[in-house]
Amino acid sequence: MTTTTTTLENPAAMTVAEALAQAMVEAGVRRIYGVPGGGSSLDVIEAAARRGIGFTLTKTENAAVMMAGALAESTGRLGVALMTKGPGVANAANGVAYASLDRAPVLVITDGFTPAQLGYITHQVFDQRGMLAPVVKGHGRLEGEDAGAEIRRLVALALAAPCGPVHIELTSSAARKPLARPLPEAVAARPARADAIRLEEAAARIAAARRPVIVAGLEARRAAPQLRALAERLCCPVLPTYKGKGVLPDRHELVTGVFTGGAQEQECVRQADLIVLVGLDPVELILQPWPYDIPVLDIGVRAYPVHYVKPVLGVYGELAASLEALCVQGVAGSHWEPGEIARLRGNVQRALAYGPVAQGVAPDRLVQLTAEACARAGWRARVAVDAGAHMFSATAFFPCEEPGDCLISNGLASMAFGVPAAIAAALEDPSRPVVCFTGDGGLMMCMGELCTAVEAGARILVVVFNDGALSLIDVKQQSRRLPTRGVRWGRHDFARVMDGAGGAGWRVRDEDGLRTALQAALAASGPALIDVEVEPAGYAQQLKAMRG
Repeated sequence: MTTTTTTLENPAAMTVAEALAQAMVEAGVRRIYGVPGGGSSLDVIEAAARRGIGFTLTKTENAAVMMAGALAESTGRLGVALMTKGPGVANAANGVAYASLDRAPVLVITDGFTPAQLGYITHQVFDQRGMLAPVVKGHGRLEGEDAGAEIRRLVALALAAPCGPVHIELTSSAARKPLARPLPEAVAARPARADAIRLEEAAARIAAARRPVIVAGLEARRAAPQLRALAERLCCPVLPTYKGKGVLPDRHELVTGVFTGGAQEQECVRQADLIVLVGLDPVELILQPWPYDIPVLDIGVRAYPVHYVKPVLGVYGELAASLEALCVQGVAGSHWEPGEIARLRGNVQRALAYGPVAQGVAPDRLVQLTAEACARAGWRARVAVDAGAHMFSATAFFPCEEPGDCLISNGLASMAFGVPAAIAAALEDPSRPVVCFTGDGGLMMCMGELCTAVEAGARILVVVFNDGALSLIDVKQQSRRLPTRGVRWGRHDFARVMDGAGGAGWRVRDEDGLRTALQAALAASGPALIDVEVEPAGYAQQLKAMRG
């Protein structure tokens, strides 16, 4: 499949920066995120602006890559982050690692040094390619006669399964050079279809199973209708991963809980006689051995060389087509009873419930009350979840309706992700507000992006679980009966920080205060923040229920 190249001028007269911007347009890019330097950044920003691509100035390069990656994950389109050389590249490295391990197709554009400059300059010079090499799929310098072909190669590489970031090191002099050859046409590659014989064998194994269970991973986000058709035909439990949330609506009667590779799903899975992995990437699972000796059928885009489990059969290729073929081949209803699935779902919810607290707000109640308030206000909200103990409640109790409704760093599990991801999603689709659940630690790592949200007019609600600690690490420290060291701080007033940034902020200490603040925050026209005093005592019980 090809798409016709369209440009604003004679293709032969395009500069490298203009060709790069044109390739972005054809890949569906609408916005670049970044912190520019004075070199090629300015050329790329201008060339992109002439083609209708906006630019959002972030406060850190790390946040810029996370914004580009969150947008890419939720839409399937290419994300673009831009930064200067030296400290810009170094500060972006964590964001690039997120894009790599969370399978986000991102074009990372950095400035560089010419060979002549490297003959006398040492200021800000280090091996940028070497720094990013472990976490990118490929590099390019866009120099020489094949710059246009190199642009096409790198864009296609970022979007090829498994998706991930690519790095372009572009000097100002190279950005301004005319293309030696016209920009080639873009070729949209699709995965090959799975082998028909393997599909027949997979259908036979599913048909022979009395109690199959479906585990839906991040690749399933691009095949949600086909997955739903298969699940409803089988009438069996469906367990999405964090990144698979929304492939079936969380309120769907077949969705039993979240699959992490831990404890919370084991009651359900241990009653199965076949585990059907659909689009699961092993990077999504926690750091524990595979706990089941049940046969596994792996249906995905590709095989992964390192996996928690060896499947009895792997079927790899275009995922939507594979799922459609399985439905056509006559898989029928399982022996699960609807009442069983409902009971298992209820058990998961009860295991993660916090119970009464002496002070503050329980994390599960914080999420539930926020979800209820969003529904009353007519918010068809997405959710962005930062890393930390609060994610147990956020992922269990905030319902998602569509693929991409839950934005979370799972492969890298990086803090400081939630706020940037929420901003990117809100700017991409202003009709859908975004709720960001973040711990106080994660917020402090990216607090400057609250200013970005205000400046961009992003319709986000940041809900801060203010417990005065790195709570997940605090729980682990306590479980080892070690003295409390290096994991706690004071309970800072983040509502005042949001007010100072130009947004709207509230600080609350109980459920009544939370209800009042939610009503006001959801009526605000711009970004808002609710700083909630949270009781951390129940995190240990939640951690045990979730992971064992």
